[in-house]
Amino acid sequence: MKERKAELNHDPQSTSILAEGTLSRLKRRLKLYDLIFDHIENGALVTDPMGYVLYFNRPYARFLGLEAEQVIGKHVTEILEDSRMHIVAQTGKAEVNQIFTWRGRDMIVQRIPIFEDNKVVAVFGQIMFKQVSDVGKLASNLRLLESKLKLYERELISLRSTRYTFDSIRGKSAPIIELKEAARKAALTDLPILLTGESGTGKELFAQAIHQASSRHKNPSIHINCAAIPKDLFEAELFGYAEGAFTGAKAGGKPGKFELADGGTLFLDEIGEMPLELQPKLLRVLEDKLFERVGGNQMLRSDFRIIAATNRDLELMVKQKEFREDLFYRLNVVSLPIPPLRERRGDIIPLARHLLSKIAENYPGSRYELTAAAEKILDTYHWPGNIRELLNVLERTAFTIDGNCIEACDLPFYLSRPAAAAVTGGQWDLAAVVAEAEREALRKALELTANNKAQAAKLLGIHRTVLYKKMTKYQIPLS
Repeated sequence: MKERKAELNHDPQSTSILAEGTLSRLKRRLKLYDLIFDHIENGALVTDPMGYVLYFNRPYARFLGLEAEQVIGKHVTEILEDSRMHIVAQTGKAEVNQIFTWRGRDMIVQRIPIFEDNKVVAVFGQIMFKQVSDVGKLASNLRLLESKLKLYERELISLRSTRYTFDSIRGKSAPIIELKEAARKAALTDLPILLTGESGTGKELFAQAIHQASSRHKNPSIHINCAAIPKDLFEAELFGYAEGAFTGAKAGGKPGKFELADGGTLFLDEIGEMPLELQPKLLRVLEDKLFERVGGNQMLRSDFRIIAATNRDLELMVKQKEFREDLFYRLNVVSLPIPPLRERRGDIIPLARHLLSKIAENYPGSRYELTAAAEKILDTYHWPGNIRELLNVLERTAFTIDGNCIEACDLPFYLSRPAAAAVTGGQWDLAAVVAEAEREALRKALELTANNKAQAAKLLGIHRTVLYKKMTKYQIPLS
């Protein structure tokens, strides 16, 4: 083998082939350098230490109305009489963002000395701005962007300041005081939290309060309603997607909720509605905090705290194989069950008064009060829709009355009807009470919104598909 190598080393033909290959590579590199130099848009040139032009790119030649080949070899002052390229070669000091005047036109240029073995061997010159006024435009744009940034910062601070805190959660009953204390303790940790309770009990309010009381309060709190996202879009919403991941994907892709929640809190509302096939992926992200965008190939990391909420019985769903057991235990580290309004009756009237004061803010000069008879009806009603239903009733009543005093007769009739209609054989039929209340609430919402399904669903605080299902259930005409 050594002998074969020796033969090659002394073979003139082999040496010639190697030399030709090296020469070809050098030519390609020089060609590439020429192309790069000619694509410096505003204009560029290179002179030797004496000021004679070595390179002059085509954009600069076009700008001066010359041919680049005619300029090579000439002294730079023959082309640009006030040029300082040769002076920079003598001083060895760069001149950056300097005004240069050519034929009465002010430009911004830079002149950079090129060193080899501590000696100036060339000078690189470039036009940064063809007109000084362009600098002013750039500065103006930067000032505009800076002012917008400050505006957005103020708005962000304002949004954060209006978020709910534990002080926003009204109630002095024992169940709510105990719950708030447990939630405050949980906020000081980074453990996953599972908020459970009936619809309308205030799970989102507790989630925001926990975030605001945590060490992550300066970072975003991202909310995703698992019941409101179409199944086929769920993965893209959580993980985001890369550019070209599917037809209609945005250029540059789109970040998902995991990315947006980096450093903050991710609130997964209605977690019981998450598709079963997506639950293993969620579990993996919760374990590793690593994921990929849909259609992407880059592993991303996000540091977020998870809070989940549901009005469903997840333990029963686990037994029925409708929810993954391992995900349930990962989410249910700190369990905070929120009591329904009927189990904290001492809070009903104080809550009603507080909500009325908030409603009055929408009507300047208004102030709403409840008569004793009206308070008695509110206090004895079972509130299957909880605080959301209470707010709905008060908003509707405040809108319909002429004065500021709410009488018993001003309240929806169904609030007092269950007491007579739902007692069967001396016993309360809770299912009938709830069904009657739901039916009446749906009917009233549709009546107030002129049968607009989207507005009625929003008024009731439910998704439009849920509204349609309940209308079918209670045989309320869809048209």
